[in-house]
Amino acid sequence: MSVTADPCSQPSLMHPDQAIPLLLEQVSPVSDTEVVLLPHALGRVLAEDLASCIDLPPFDNSSMDGYAFRFVDLNTQTNHTSLRLIGSSFAGHGFEGEAKPNTCIRIMTGAPVPAGYDTVQMQEEAEVEGEIIHIRHPKAQGANVRCRGEELTQGTKVLTAGIQIGAAELGVLATIGISQVRVYRQLKVAFFSTGDELRPVGSELAPGQIYDSNRYSIQGLLSRANVEWLDLGVIADDPEAIRQAFRQAASQADMVLTSGGVSVGEADFTKQILDEEGKITFWKLAIKPGKPFAMGKIGKAVFCGLPGNPVSSMVTFYKLVWPILNKMQGLTPVEPLMLDAILTTPVRKQPGRVEYQRGILSRNAEGKLEVAITGSQGSGMLTSMSLANCFVLLEQFQGDTAAGTQVTVEPFNSVLC
Repeated sequence: MSVTADPCSQPSLMHPDQAIPLLLEQVSPVSDTEVVLLPHALGRVLAEDLASCIDLPPFDNSSMDGYAFRFVDLNTQTNHTSLRLIGSSFAGHGFEGEAKPNTCIRIMTGAPVPAGYDTVQMQEEAEVEGEIIHIRHPKAQGANVRCRGEELTQGTKVLTAGIQIGAAELGVLATIGISQVRVYRQLKVAFFSTGDELRPVGSELAPGQIYDSNRYSIQGLLSRANVEWLDLGVIADDPEAIRQAFRQAASQADMVLTSGGVSVGEADFTKQILDEEGKITFWKLAIKPGKPFAMGKIGKAVFCGLPGNPVSSMVTFYKLVWPILNKMQGLTPVEPLMLDAILTTPVRKQPGRVEYQRGILSRNAEGKLEVAITGSQGSGMLTSMSLANCFVLLEQFQGDTAAGTQVTVEPFNSVLC
């Protein structure tokens, strides 16, 4: 491995793993809540524990299409028994008669199992001869019967405050009859880009100009993070224009997010204006891409300043801003999934900063995980994010890494997928 020092590294730069807890200490979850109807709860954060008000399932029911009968009626001398068919039970239309010895009823999946009957045999294990049903014996009493309350009993906690409501949670809530839930209010995030070189998509580019891609990436990331966003556009590299943009954003949002202007160039005014209008608490971390990341306060709003390079902007959002938004939304923290994989392409890296190189994670013919770097890893090469499905995590003082080495990968979650 190479041990050449990274010219961009500085001993004072903080490791991102050390920085994240300190960043999170500076923010608090929102306390305001609201009640929303179930169809509008997807992606929202639950603000209270919820218990089931019913048993689940609410009645004994069949897990198969087949025949319900009394287990005691089976002929123990043979492997099958003949029973007389006396009725049927369908989902929503149960059998209304009485269970009688040596009888059975036709029953459908989800239909109530009548009192007195205790076992169901699937229809493939039965033969029909008029009103006589020949049952091949099931292995045990209660076979293919879902008993009342076997999943949940009334009063059991179902969901805990601090979870994000997904499709499964919507289904669970509907199953126990809950039509509305109390959730934390959505965060509001105002964002803008800075830079005289940035032009709107669809316009003509003059020499030295580029299209403003970051706002579109940030808009997508914020949408995935289930926050309400306000796009303030591109702000020129002018101190007073940036000052007014900050004031407008801070008056309307819980977080102000910028792209560009937090480096050390002569025209990078974001940090300068923040020093005057608010407070910077973090500036620069030992992370690549994304060293010029800033955090602070502007008015009552949290401020996060992302680098201007497109990949740096996305990586720092994912690794630093997203955990902050999660805490502010009231979400219970979850450690990211990390996996070991074999590197199939060599990696160039200079010691000095933690690197999140973009990779393609797959499983080889032997069933083992392997990962290939997407190609050139320049912080302006946004296609490296589009091609990737994971980050390859390279530690701060790690150097060049050969193909065949085991490395740590972090698969993209729903924010980047």
